[in-house]
Amino acid sequence: MASNLWSEDRFSCSVCLELLKDPVAIPCGHSYCMGCIKNCWDHTDHTGVYSCPQCRETFTPRPDLRRNTMLAAVVEELKKTGLNPPPAQSYAGSGDVPCDACTGRKFKAVKSCLTCLASYCETHVKPHYEGAAFKRHKLVNATGNLEQKLCAEHQKVLEVFCRTDQTFICLLCTQDKHKSHDTVSAETERTGKQKQLGETQTEIQQRIQERLKEVEKLKQKRCGSLQWSSAQREMKESKKIFTELIRSIEKIHTEVIELIGANEKAAVNQAEGRMKKLEHEIAELRRRNAELKQLSETEDHIHFLQNFQSLCAPPEAGDLPSVTVNTDISFGAVRKAVSELKDHIEDFCKGELVKITTTVNEVAVYSLQAPEPRNRAEFLKYSCQLTLDPNTAHRELCLSEGNRKVTWRRETQRCPDHPERFDRLAQVLCREGLSGTRCYWEIEWSGGGASIGVTYKGISRKGRDHSCALGFNDKSWSLFCSDSSYTAWHNNNKTAITAPLSPRVGVYLDFNAGTLSFYGVSDTMTLLHRFQTTFTEPLYPGFGLLGSGSRVTICQLN
Repeated sequence: MASNLWSEDRFSCSVCLELLKDPVAIPCGHSYCMGCIKNCWDHTDHTGVYSCPQCRETFTPRPDLRRNTMLAAVVEELKKTGLNPPPAQSYAGSGDVPCDACTGRKFKAVKSCLTCLASYCETHVKPHYEGAAFKRHKLVNATGNLEQKLCAEHQKVLEVFCRTDQTFICLLCTQDKHKSHDTVSAETERTGKQKQLGETQTEIQQRIQERLKEVEKLKQKRCGSLQWSSAQREMKESKKIFTELIRSIEKIHTEVIELIGANEKAAVNQAEGRMKKLEHEIAELRRRNAELKQLSETEDHIHFLQNFQSLCAPPEAGDLPSVTVNTDISFGAVRKAVSELKDHIEDFCKGELVKITTTVNEVAVYSLQAPEPRNRAEFLKYSCQLTLDPNTAHRELCLSEGNRKVTWRRETQRCPDHPERFDRLAQVLCREGLSGTRCYWEIEWSGGGASIGVTYKGISRKGRDHSCALGFNDKSWSLFCSDSSYTAWHNNNKTAITAPLSPRVGVYLDFNAGTLSFYGVSDTMTLLHRFQTTFTEPLYPGFGLLGSGSRVTICQLN
């Protein structure tokens, strides 16, 4: 019977949620602990109006409180039955929102009222469901920091969003400082942001799927490489040759086998490291997707908008290397070097081991390459510093701005003879030789025309024939810019280009991939022409000018 009485909350105080202590009944019929109701009414003494915490009926003047002896006796009898208090897990713990109406040890709040700006436990929220005075109150799942939803100036609820100042305001603010601003309700602003949040979620989900596909691709390529790679086959062939050698070179045989295995192992470790990075990114994207889902489902518009900006920022693109597997590895050079050992024996073994080591290291099982740049910001990651070399400049070319600008003046400059100087063509090269990496630079040109290109150092410097001009021989590649068109040149072969003219041209060199690309730079990057070849020597950027007053400036890139 006692358990049934407790379940109906007949003898518990709705303020402290514990068995009544010194119970008193107030005029509306509800009972409370003497201390609990006195504490509630003490806080409203300044108004002269006193109300019931449950039904909100008001009394004036303050009613006298007297101990209900009969109710107190019943409560004492209930205690003797061993009645258990509410379970401990209903109390507010770390990370929970406590009930603002509880006194003493507070219970966990289940709802927050955006009208009252208070949070309530299951017991104290009941008046909001039962009392007519609370029908218009806005209840949401329990949330903390309700004071942040009050206007600091007017102490009113923040329910309007000012798009002009990108801040939350109350209704009084719309008639004051924000009178002429673009304002909407928090719910209206959330509707627009909700669509953007959904787009971000979709983008993250797509990226998760892309990363999962890349992980699967890496797994397949790794397994295929380990089981069927040419490196494994070549190790067997090398072993057959080495078994024919005398005992004095067995040590070298072992070193070659270990070298090939180490080369393959290093490549596999690269792929596994890449897989771990992808799996980590997938986990981060899933975590963020969960946070966005939780934010999308919240009923609190203010909480939604306050957290929208930080959670809905576009995910960083993150450059990811593409992975390719060399499925047709040939160790013929290794096999040949090993066979030669048979003829040279011990005296020649040490020298041939160096050749074997070099050959094996040049064979790549995996090739990890960063993706091609897609916009100017990505190109700028590969920007390099270039300076013009005065020793190569034609005597009618004037260098300035720290050897980053060249102008054709048709006035012979006083400069010493030098074997690398162009003596007949108005051309100049940069000091820096570029190889083995990716490089990007931009130039601005003006005047009658300019050639922008790269060349091997061995280009001829003397005379006017094709062996000296950028793009007119097999040692150089160039883009000629005039006031009407672009033209690409290599080995005296011409390619006409149809594209809008731009005073700024970007040059992107991927030495290892054998690509040299020219871009028109404006608000966007427009590909003008791309050379595809195999570069065998360092490349030196160079420029040729056409017409007096023509100039080229190497841009300073951040």
